[in-house]
Amino acid sequence: MQYPNIRSMLAPRRLLAVTHGLALGFGAMAGIKSFAADGDPTPAQIAETAAALPDPAKMTPFSKQVPVIFVTRDPRKPEAWNNLKEFWNKGKVDSVDPATGEKVTRDAVFIKVPLGLNSAPPVPPENPLTEEKVMLGKKLYFDTVISSNNKVSCASCHNPALGYTDQMKTSTGIFDQKGGMNAPTVYNSGYHLLQFWNGRAPTLEDQAQGPPQNPVEMHDGKGNPWYQVVSRLRKNPEYVEAFAKVFGTPPTRDGAAKAIAAYERLALTGNSLVDRAELAMRTRVEEEGEGKPETNAGDFTKVLKAAFEAKDTEALGALGLQAGKDEGKIAEVAASIQRGKELFSNKARCNSCHVGDNYSDSQFHNLGVGAKDGAWPANADLGRFGAQETGHKDPTLVGAYKTPGLRQLVSTAPYMHDGSEGTLEAVIALYNKGGNLNPHLSNKMRDEPAEREAAKNGQKAVIPRKLNLTKQEEADLVLFLKALQGDPAPDIIAKP
Repeated sequence: MQYPNIRSMLAPRRLLAVTHGLALGFGAMAGIKSFAADGDPTPAQIAETAAALPDPAKMTPFSKQVPVIFVTRDPRKPEAWNNLKEFWNKGKVDSVDPATGEKVTRDAVFIKVPLGLNSAPPVPPENPLTEEKVMLGKKLYFDTVISSNNKVSCASCHNPALGYTDQMKTSTGIFDQKGGMNAPTVYNSGYHLLQFWNGRAPTLEDQAQGPPQNPVEMHDGKGNPWYQVVSRLRKNPEYVEAFAKVFGTPPTRDGAAKAIAAYERLALTGNSLVDRAELAMRTRVEEEGEGKPETNAGDFTKVLKAAFEAKDTEALGALGLQAGKDEGKIAEVAASIQRGKELFSNKARCNSCHVGDNYSDSQFHNLGVGAKDGAWPANADLGRFGAQETGHKDPTLVGAYKTPGLRQLVSTAPYMHDGSEGTLEAVIALYNKGGNLNPHLSNKMRDEPAEREAAKNGQKAVIPRKLNLTKQEEADLVLFLKALQGDPAPDIIAKP
């Protein structure tokens, strides 16, 4: 495996990939300046803390390494998934030692991927999952040692108890500084094609390297940020031992990024009422031997009854229901969710962007969030356009931000990249009016037939496409979105 040399690490395109908004310029200047100041680390010292070749003698032997294996529900052979009792399951797996070719039976962790997530999060071949690595990543995730003042951790802004967000409009970082972005949830982030609202990081490994060097989030602006992070880690005997076992190296930036990403890939949520209704529908259609594979109110009635019987406070609470009190509302709520589901894929057109198991196309769209008086402010963040590398700028993506997933919405308010919409009702109202007018409004938000008619009359205009939802339709759609609230991460993932 080849690691980037110091020159590539300092290249502008690399710096742009791992720093935040207005911090881009400041982060780059701080990194470059640090090499000229007396007493600061040399390029060779920084390179040594960035990555190192592993010493196999220091690593946990292959036969003792515990791989983490995702198991998804295969509808053709659901037994393997059904037999897993919990999210985190211990078992055995046959493996071949790549160094010796010897066949060994190892302990393994089998992850029961939640219902509704029909594929496992992609795992880079250079960062395979092991139990030790995930636990190291978890320790780093919750540890404030990552920040210069030892007061901010990854969990400060992405708290599992708060839906892996901070439930704030924008986050508070080092020295109580306010950032300019809403903290996106870590839940199911392993499925995103790009990370951060503007997609500036291609992987979770890249994303993990951003906040520790951001002067608004974790870095005090003095010296080289990651050299200082690694230096602090190397003073901790527990980290020295853990990195040696997992990577065969002392603590490095490369190892820290990989460990945190490995942990974040296990922050999964699913098994919502919608997922359960989909399964109930498939079972019903198979048993009846006919009918379209589409849910109906009866499917939601069935899973709601089961949720009341199980006292599923997470799913019921998201809908404002209480076991032992609201059973009489089942038929009404089921019908409303089903209507909302039909609206989602038809009149409301939500599925033009919110698609797939995680309800996101991982693409970037300008909804007009941040627009003023029909224009995009000169000093406003440029969204995806601003994050794209020089030579690859797409002007249609000015003010465009990544489509978020729709699971766990009840736990992750406020919404939008700037946290400007406090409720789901407000989000639906924004879409209902066609977003906020601006020259860069996404084509999917525009009334293109009306624009063509205007063009025939010599008028060049951006015309938002209104959905014309009634109040009842808005309410039904909101209830469907709330029905996507799934199981929270188990304690082995969510608790420090």
